[in-house]
Amino acid sequence: MTLEEAIKARHSVRQYKNQSIDKTTIALLQAAVDDANRSASLHMQLVIDEPEAFAGGLAKYGKFSGVSNYIALVCRHGDDEQLGYYGERIVLLAQSLGLNSCWVGLTFKKQPSRYTISSGEVMRGVIALGYGATQGVQHPVKPISQFCKLNGSMPDWFRNGMEAAVLAPTAMNMQRFEFELLPDGHTVVARTRFALISNYLKTDLGIVKCHFEIGAGTDNFVWSK
Repeated sequence: MTLEEAIKARHSVRQYKNQSIDKTTIALLQAAVDDANRSASLHMQLVIDEPEAFAGGLAKYGKFSGVSNYIALVCRHGDDEQLGYYGERIVLLAQSLGLNSCWVGLTFKKQPSRYTISSGEVMRGVIALGYGATQGVQHPVKPISQFCKLNGSMPDWFRNGMEAAVLAPTAMNMQRFEFELLPDGHTVVARTRFALISNYLKTDLGIVKCHFEIGAGTDNFVWSK
């Protein structure tokens, strides 16, 4: 499965089978986590066979069941966008390996004995992982015109990027983002839009930038600095 195929196949899944992740898949996930941490100075941590985080009332409120594997989303203050970008790369890898996943911000119980949060770091949530009881359902897809700003016609690569971006998971499916193609025809600006609940906007922006980049192709554009 390619990353493009994984984007289309991935849906948020909250109920999981009682099925262990095999050692080969765990090793691939761990390697991806380690690589992301090195690349972006993050501190994400893969936690396997730990059911307590999703055993209480918060998880039931969030309609989670059967979750015993997750990635602890730990980073330095201010690195939320990078956390979203690299976390979603791992989500898409997991999808390509036959796993399901869900970004979780609040409806779980922290288990500090199973991961480390160093001084100057914060935990932004977890990514639940496992074999889903179902494959989930696609969230409503809005027209890409609602999320982009153009200075001229829309190139095919930009359209492809936007079509991938609108499939990205965001907190409460708010999709508070916008992409702008500058007049030079190859520089792209990605920004957040106003939201009353803004805790996860930067993480969401990293997630949607990951999708856009995969859909558009990195040879076709550069991000605005």
